Amino acid sequence: MTSGGRVHLIGLVSDTHGLVRPELFAALEGVELILHAGDVGGDDVLTELETIAPVQAVFGNTDPPAHPRLTEAIDREFAGVRVHVSHGHELGSPTPEKLLARYEADVIVYGHTHRQLVVQADGRWVVNPGAAGARRFQLKPSVGRLRIASGTIEAEIVELTS
Repeated sequence: MTSGGRVHLIGLVSDTHGLVRPELFAALEGVELILHAGDVGGDDVLTELETIAPVQAVFGNTDPPAHPRLTEAIDREFAGVRVHVSHGHELGSPTPEKLLARYEADVIVYGHTHRQLVVQADGRWVVNPGAAGARRFQLKPSVGRLRIASGTIEAEIVELTS
């Protein structure tokens, strides 16, 4: 557990599918940690992201589950705020309602759908940073920034320009 007075700025990334866009570096500038919600697409992605900040990542449905740098889920606490990260595919078609029912964390981060989403329900947050990799489904590539300070939570989506 970390001190309650510290400000934590955490980068949220998902669905890179082997591609790290150049504008991702500016979008995540100043973060202390990057949480990757799966469909990473290889070690090169993690190594490149680590030039920004330390990275913790879960495997998605296109990643090998036995990968030594990927785990099924991440559960962390920042300033008393519990954060859970998983890809979402473990629920079939993930929705905020399904995620809130399955996980008890204050903030639930997931990927899989490639759709940006920030939902607050009953004092809890569900965040999908969108897909940071190759553009698919006519959706704009994006990442997320999570700010936790003194028990307050702010989440934003940052669209990547290309």
